[in-house]
Amino acid sequence: MSAPSILSNVRLPRWLLPAGWPQRDGVPELARVAIEAGRVRSVEPAVAAAPLPPEAWDLAGALALPCFVDAHTHLDKAFTLPRMKQVQPGLLGAIDAMLADRVHWTPADVRERASRGLQWAWECGTAHLRTHVDWWEPESVPMAWPVMAELAQEWAGRVRLEQVSLIKLPLFEDAAQAMRLAKQVKATGPHALLGGFVHSTNWSENALRNLLVSAQACDLDIDLHVDEELNASAVGLQTTARILAEIGYEGRVVCGHICALAAQPEAQALATLDAVARAPITVVSLPATNLLLQDAVTGRTPRLRGITLVKEARERGIPLLFASDNVQDPFCRVGSFDPVEALGTAALVAQLDEPFDDWSQALCRNDWLRREAPAAEPTLVGQGADLVLFTQADRHGWPSRTAGRVVLREGRITQGDPAPFLPR
Repeated sequence: MSAPSILSNVRLPRWLLPAGWPQRDGVPELARVAIEAGRVRSVEPAVAAAPLPPEAWDLAGALALPCFVDAHTHLDKAFTLPRMKQVQPGLLGAIDAMLADRVHWTPADVRERASRGLQWAWECGTAHLRTHVDWWEPESVPMAWPVMAELAQEWAGRVRLEQVSLIKLPLFEDAAQAMRLAKQVKATGPHALLGGFVHSTNWSENALRNLLVSAQACDLDIDLHVDEELNASAVGLQTTARILAEIGYEGRVVCGHICALAAQPEAQALATLDAVARAPITVVSLPATNLLLQDAVTGRTPRLRGITLVKEARERGIPLLFASDNVQDPFCRVGSFDPVEALGTAALVAQLDEPFDDWSQALCRNDWLRREAPAAEPTLVGQGADLVLFTQADRHGWPSRTAGRVVLREGRITQGDPAPFLPR
């Protein structure tokens, strides 16, 4: 049986249930999800006595989530670590190691490594993946850029692959050059976004303004690496929010990392988040990579965690996602293309309450990457039946014991063994 018509007694997270959903002892009742023609027809409270048709699955309380969005990865760098020698600690040391490795890059090499990452993501249940592509030269498109565009076409219908131009900020110092770069990204197609690396070592408000203005002129969404450092004087995020307001930007901006918030005086950090909440900004936190790169000194145990202020961002209604970032490259040697592992790391380092019922939306809300206003009440009804069913995990311990899973795409099994859910 590859296409169930009903998933009965399924445990959905609290954030995905409509207001007024019945509860028992403060816990939402199990759900009955009806699937028709590959889409979710209805979601209703399960009734224990209700008969089930032969093609129904009884999940007996197993957890289910919509397929994942992995909003920040680096497919072009993935799996390069095995061919490197010693890497110096910290972000800048990783950058140096990556630059040295570029002599090995060919289109075939990039394609093989990126394809491996996409396959891993697909098997885990990811439906939407965004990759950043290093872009170092102002006059030439990087070798990996057309490879990602080809992979986006090849994986269409399975994983939505978006690509972001990760351009160092000084290349936007000249307004005409900034516009040329934006037009090159625009010409790639609707799955391409303009991006940049905004850091205190290359800081220029003029260059950042040119980046944002050129994106606006080309009707591009934006995805930035911002303040990836524990430098209290970093002002990339607050300046981004201010300029967006000044130019009346109407697209969607994603700001990844923003570690510096954790090092700033609280009043300053919270004032910045207040400004972000008024802007069309989604925050992406990368817990694994930031734990490894921030406060990194050889032979010394790190004192600081490097994760941004995720709870404070959520309190202000700022859309916030967790993502995988780097995988087995000098930036994160123990990375994974399973976004659930990113949330598992975040749950510990940020001390998150109710990871399944509350924070799991930080893996699933792909509407937080779109320029349209996010849904006030997300729902499965009317959506494709793209679901991840966890065969062993429970709501108390999730995301532990999540390796066992069944992945449905348009209601059909693409990964896993549904035997625990089938009639006996």
